[in-house]
Amino acid sequence: MDGNDKGTSGEPGKPAGPRPQAPGPGPALPPPDPAAAPDTPTAAPPAPAVAPTAPPPGIAGLKLGHQIAAACALVLVAVAACVHVGMLFLHVAPSNTLTKQHGDAVDAWIYPEFEQNWKLFAPNPLQQNIAVQARAELRTADGGVRTTDWYDLSARDGADIDGNLLPSHTQQNELRRAWDFYAGSHDAQNRPVGLRGQLSERYIRRIAYMRLDRERPGGKGDEIVRVQLRSRTTNVRPPKWSEEKVSPKPVHRLLPWWPVTPDDLPLASGGTSQDGSENGSGSTSSDGSGSGPRPNAEGTAR
Repeated sequence: MDGNDKGTSGEPGKPAGPRPQAPGPGPALPPPDPAAAPDTPTAAPPAPAVAPTAPPPGIAGLKLGHQIAAACALVLVAVAACVHVGMLFLHVAPSNTLTKQHGDAVDAWIYPEFEQNWKLFAPNPLQQNIAVQARAELRTADGGVRTTDWYDLSARDGADIDGNLLPSHTQQNELRRAWDFYAGSHDAQNRPVGLRGQLSERYIRRIAYMRLDRERPGGKGDEIVRVQLRSRTTNVRPPKWSEEKVSPKPVHRLLPWWPVTPDDLPLASGGTSQDGSENGSGSTSSDGSGSGPRPNAEGTAR
């Protein structure tokens, strides 16, 4: 027998059989069970990253010195707010022991920046229409004197407000509050009551001068030397269901002539006016007389 009779392997003494095949793709083996091999070491999970601690909010996050400064500032603001609220309360409250003893201190704190007007919330609010008018006395370029017609300052403010979605505070309140300030600090004979009365005179006079000057009442070379104001007060008629009776007749109030002094000119200072002349302090009385230098034609500062 030759090798072919023994099998395909060609080796004597070994039975013939199929040749081994290369391993092919088969089903994936399941992962090893950790419980089946307890002695097999496993890798430990990574430790979570530690997030940086955020500083506490507010003042607590500041340094000690800054915390002390911020705390002192807050205390000062709180004290000032409490004092301000207390002063406002004493100002609008009825007369009492504190206001009688410390009324000057309360007024010094309130006026003029924090003045309160509670007429809107009064049991009987203001129910009048007040029209303020002004006119000027001009010194003409040839040395003559001429008086202008009356200018209705309140009507001009009303015309500027009508149809204006955002009227200015000046258009709404400057003239109205100035006249209310004057009427509340003068008696029926137009005599000022205390320092507030004199202040209200200067205030309303300067408003009248500046508004008349904008109207250009005179010709070239004319200057305003005196101004005069008057008011026309008309009661608002009550509703039909009210039993209140008011007079429909208007009430007129005529103020005296006031000389215009250099201090009344716009942007005038206590030293020298813009034209280089000395800015004196002319005195003005309620009867219309006054002393002090008159402004020249070029004295109007713009």
